[in-house]
Amino acid sequence: MSTFPSITPTYAGFSKSSNPNINTVRFADGFEQRQLVGIAAHQNPKIYDLVFNVTETQADEISYFLDERALDQASFTFSPPEESFSKTGTYSQSGTTITVTVTDHQLFANDSITIDFTSGSASDATFSVVSLTNANTFVVTASGSASTSGNCTITKLGNSQFVCQNWTKTIPSNDRAIINCTFREVFEP
Repeated sequence: MSTFPSITPTYAGFSKSSNPNINTVRFADGFEQRQLVGIAAHQNPKIYDLVFNVTETQADEISYFLDERALDQASFTFSPPEESFSKTGTYSQSGTTITVTVTDHQLFANDSITIDFTSGSASDATFSVVSLTNANTFVVTASGSASTSGNCTITKLGNSQFVCQNWTKTIPSNDRAIINCTFREVFEP
């Protein structure tokens, strides 16, 4: 898998939208039923409309990268701005169940996170969120059984797989370029 060049988009003109995979059935009496479709972690892909206001050299690097992905039809890894974060909290482990409390954790089931246990005897690792208790508490499963508690730091990286099927390059002045592109999140093994 290729990784998008480490060039940050401009915040002016940046937008993020969700595109949940929902099947809707509407009946003649007005009743409507909706159901998310697919694997839970893949039911709500994101779409980013990005603007890169960069040097001509950086614009060429981005264009070349996107041209290569168009030719090989491969997705690429990209970390959207402001999607990664670290927060501190507490945890308690009973058996293999670790309950983590972090104020406003902003996580969803199946999110991949790294937990650094700064006190207690739990083992640092990368976990998948098993369930959410509320906006401040979630559960992960440890590889080994223990009974411990303490403080921790959670880190969520915003890296995902994307495709870009259209982009434009504008050259407004000497040695400056603007690339407008749309990145659509995809889910691949």
